[in-house]
Amino acid sequence: MKADVRKLNLSDEFHTEEKCFITELSNTSNDPVVSIARARVEPGVTTAWHRLKGTVERYVIISGTGLVEVGDLPAKSVHPGDAVIIPAMCRQRITNTGSENLIFLAICSPRFTVDCYEEIDA
Repeated sequence: MKADVRKLNLSDEFHTEEKCFITELSNTSNDPVVSIARARVEPGVTTAWHRLKGTVERYVIISGTGLVEVGDLPAKSVHPGDAVIIPAMCRQRITNTGSENLIFLAICSPRFTVDCYEEIDA
């Protein structure tokens, strides 16, 4: 791994089948230990139920409000500054309950790859 400074480039944002928008901030095989993405969920949208195989995910809420559902925990509202810890193979989804975009960092270890993503039925 080499020292680097990565600038947020919103023109790199893409929409996923999960029903959210992602901008990769750091996700490379040169740093396989962790990936960091900016996620954006539009008002009123609930992401698809999914889980990650072999990867732990953490959400850090940056702006907006939401309702997160993780594993068998009761649904919990989230606000800026909140962190959500999601073990590997734990079902998850998040709903934007506000009138503005819900924006959070998705930090995965080891790094996120498409092979670890699994859409599931609740």
